[in-house]
Amino acid sequence: MKVTVDFEECLKDSPRFRAALEEVEGDVTELELKLDKLVKLCIAMIDTGKAFCTANKQFMNGIRDLAQYSCKDALVETSLTKFSDTLQEMINYHNILFDQTQRSIKAQLQTFVKEDIRKFKDAKKQFEKVSEEKENALVKNAQVQRNKQHEVEEATNILTATRKCFRHIALDYVLQINVLQSKRRAEILKSMLSFMYAHLAFFHQGYDLFSELEPYMKDLGAQLDQLAVDAAKEKRDMEQKHSTIQQKDYSSDDTKLEYNVDAANGIVMEGYLFKRASNAFKTWNRRWFSIQNNQLVYQKKFKDNPTVVVEDLRLCTVKHCEDIERRFCFEVVSPTKSCMLQADSEKLRQAWIKAVQTSIATAYREKGDESEKQEKKSSPSTGSLESGSETKEKLLKGESALQRVQCIPGNAACCDCGLADPRWASINLGITLCIECSGIHRSLGVHFSKVRSLTLDSWEPELLKLMCELGNDVINRIYEAKLEKVGVKKPQPGSQRQEREAYIRAKYVERKFVEKQPASVSLLESGTKVLPQSQEEKRHSGPEKSLLAGEQGAASQKVQSSDSGIQQSADDSREHLASTISANSLYEPEVDKQESSVFCDSKQPSPGLQLYRAAFEKNLPDMAEALAHGAEVNWVNIEENKATPLIQAVRGGSLVTCEFLLQNGANVNIRDMKGRGPLHHATVLGHTGQVCLFLKRGANQHATDEDGKDPLSIAVEAANADIVTLLRLARMNEEMRESEGLYGQPGDEIYQDIFRDFSQMASNNPEKLNRFQQSDSQKS
Repeated sequence: MKVTVDFEECLKDSPRFRAALEEVEGDVTELELKLDKLVKLCIAMIDTGKAFCTANKQFMNGIRDLAQYSCKDALVETSLTKFSDTLQEMINYHNILFDQTQRSIKAQLQTFVKEDIRKFKDAKKQFEKVSEEKENALVKNAQVQRNKQHEVEEATNILTATRKCFRHIALDYVLQINVLQSKRRAEILKSMLSFMYAHLAFFHQGYDLFSELEPYMKDLGAQLDQLAVDAAKEKRDMEQKHSTIQQKDYSSDDTKLEYNVDAANGIVMEGYLFKRASNAFKTWNRRWFSIQNNQLVYQKKFKDNPTVVVEDLRLCTVKHCEDIERRFCFEVVSPTKSCMLQADSEKLRQAWIKAVQTSIATAYREKGDESEKQEKKSSPSTGSLESGSETKEKLLKGESALQRVQCIPGNAACCDCGLADPRWASINLGITLCIECSGIHRSLGVHFSKVRSLTLDSWEPELLKLMCELGNDVINRIYEAKLEKVGVKKPQPGSQRQEREAYIRAKYVERKFVEKQPASVSLLESGTKVLPQSQEEKRHSGPEKSLLAGEQGAASQKVQSSDSGIQQSADDSREHLASTISANSLYEPEVDKQESSVFCDSKQPSPGLQLYRAAFEKNLPDMAEALAHGAEVNWVNIEENKATPLIQAVRGGSLVTCEFLLQNGANVNIRDMKGRGPLHHATVLGHTGQVCLFLKRGANQHATDEDGKDPLSIAVEAANADIVTLLRLARMNEEMRESEGLYGQPGDEIYQDIFRDFSQMASNNPEKLNRFQQSDSQKS
C-alpha cells in the first residue's frame, strides 16, 4: 500500500500528521522484513539450484561412463554421448540462469534495502531528535515566569529556533517518505522483470538446443521401432492369442478413456486431473478438465465459469514428465506459460496426451466454419455503429474496435492468408490478421509490424481512425502489386506455418511483390535534393498559400481535416491561418521563401519526397506506398528549411497522418532549420489534438527555436487555453517525475485522464477544440 504524507499537515504537526507518520513507518518496517525474506529465499533457491546442477552433472558423468562401457555397440555409444552433451549444455544454461537471478533479485533488492531504506531510517532519527527538542522548548517556554524578562526572551528565542529547525527537518523527512514510497514499486518490478527475462532466455535456449537434437531423436525412434518389429516377429505366433485376449480385457476398462473430436457438444474429452499450482508452494489440486473449442479449460465446481489454461491449442505442445516425483504426469506448454497435470493412471495419461495432440491437429485442419457463423451473427450489429445512441467510450472497447475495423473493405478476412473473421491487427501497416499470421508478424519485430488484438487490447481513438483509413485492400494493392507477375502463390487458411512465414517475410521484409519505381527516380536524391519550384507555383507568395497549396490541389474547397481540432471552411481556414501566422513571430515572411518543390509536377518523385507530399495532403495510401518503396520516415527536405514528413503532417492538419508516421518510427523531436519541431508547429497552428499526441509520444517541450521560444511561450502569446493547459500539465508531470528520482512514476491518474479526454475530443469531437480558433477570428 502506498502511503503519502501531506506537506501541509507536516507544517501543522497535527495528530493526523503523526498518525500518518506512524502508519508509514510501520509500512516501511514491514516492507523491509518482506524484502529481507525474499532475498533470503532467493539465496536459498540459488544454492539449491546449484546443488541440483552439481547432482545433475554427476548424473551426466554416469551416462558418459555407460557410453564408454557400450563402446562395442556404436548405436548406444553415439546416442548416449549426444544425449549427455545436450543435457550438459542444459546444465550450463541453468548456471547462467542462477547467476542472472542473483544479479536481478538478490543484488538489486539488497541495494534498495541497504541504501534507500537506510536513508529513511536516518531521516527518522533526525526527526525524532528535533521533535523531542521542540517539545522541551515548548515546555520551557511555558514554565518561564512573566516577571523574569531575560528568561522569557531567552526561552522565546530558543523556541523560535527549534521550531524553524523542526519544520526544515520534518519537510525533509516527509520528502524522503514520499520518494521511498514511489521508488519501491519501480525497484521491485524492475528486479522481477529482469528475473522473468532471464527465464525467458533460459527456455528459448533449451528449446533451440532440443530442436537441433530432435531429428536425431526421431531417427533413433524409427530404428527402435524397427528393432521392436523384428523382435515381435519371432514371438508373434506365440503371443497373438494372448494379445487378443489382453486387448479385450482392456476394452472393458478403456471405454471411459475414449475421445471424440467430432462430438456434438464440442467437448473432445473431459475428466478429473490433478493440476500443480503456479504459486511458491506448488500445491496439487484436483479439477475437472475438458478440451473444447480448441481450448483446454478446467472447473472447480460445475457452476463456476471455466478457467482457460490454453487459449489456442495450435500454439501449444504436450509432453510426458518423468523428472518429478509424482507418477503419470504430463505437461502442456504454450508460448506464455506451462501447466503441469497428473492423471490417475498411465492409461489415462496416454489418453489425455493423444486427445490434446489430436485436437491440435484438428485445429490446424478446420476451415473456420465457426468463425463464419460468428461473422454472420455479428453482421447485423455492425449497422449499430452508425447509430447515434452508441457512446464514444464504447468505440474504444475491443468488440467495437473489431466491428469498426472489419467493416473496412477487405478487413473481414486475414490480409495474408484470407482466413475469415481476423481478430488481430498490425497497427503500423493498418491491416487485420488471423492469430496464426499475427504470431509470424510478431517475430518480424516492431520495426516491421506492431501487432495488437482487436478484442483483448484497448484502442486509442486516433489509432482506431488510422485503421479505418487504410485496410487490407489498400495495403495489398501496394505490397502484392507484382504477386501474379512473380508467380508466387498466396497462402491459404490451411497452409503450413513455414509457408506462411516465408511469404510474409518476402512480402513485408524483403518487399518482393512491391512494384518497383521507374529508373528516373534516381535523379532525386532521397533526403538531400528536391526538384526545383515550377514557374506556375512561384506565383504563390503568401505563407498561407504555401501551407495550403497541397490541400488545394487535392480538394479545392474541401473542409480541413476534422481530426486536427479545427473545423472550418477552406476560405475561413485560409483567412484564419493567415491571421494566426501574422500574429506569431515564429511564422514570418521566411515561409514565403520556402521552395514549393514539395508540390512540383514531377510524375515520379523519390519515395522520401512522395512521403513528404502525401503527409501534407493527408493521403495515407500514398504514404504507405512511399514507405513500401523504401522511404525514410524521417526524410529531410533541405530545400524547405529541413522540414520532415511529420512537420508536413502537422501543417496538413491531420491527426491520423501524424499517428501513422509515429507508428512507423517517426522521430517526434527532429526540428527544422528554424529550430522548430512538430510540437512547435502544432502549437503555432493551434492543433490541440496534435499537441496532445506529441506530448504523449515524448516530445521535448523545453526545446526552443532560433528566437528562443518554446511551445509554452508560443501558446501563451496566442492565448490558446487548451494547449497552454496541456503543456503546463505535461511540464508539471515531468517535474514531479524528476523530483521523485530515477524511478518516479510515469504520471498520475489525473494527468492520464486529462490527456485521454483531449485525445478522444480531438478524434471524435474536434469541434469542442475550436475555442482558440473562434476567439482568434472574433478578435480579427
